[in-house]
Amino acid sequence: MTRKLTLAVIVLVAGGLTRTASATVDMQKKAKAAGFEAQNCLYCHGEKLPKKGASTLSDRGNWLVAEKDKRKAKEVDATWLKDYVEKKK
Repeated sequence: MTRKLTLAVIVLVAGGLTRTASATVDMQKKAKAAGFEAQNCLYCHGEKLPKKGASTLSDRGNWLVAEKDKRKAKEVDATWLKDYVEKKK
């Protein structure tokens, strides 16, 4: 019984990790399809491979999160980037 429970937990965790990773890839694909230069996660994050809960966001990423809250959306939509205005350095 313990062995089956352990296997079930492993399958659920692996499935959750896959979904998280594909969501990130999906966002990047949507951004690219909309004509944005999202070559990797650094387009919105401070790390090339961000870890859930331990990542930092760039100005663009922070803007997307603020838009998500403002629009009361369930998740970020990469197509919102058309409204993003880059800060001048």
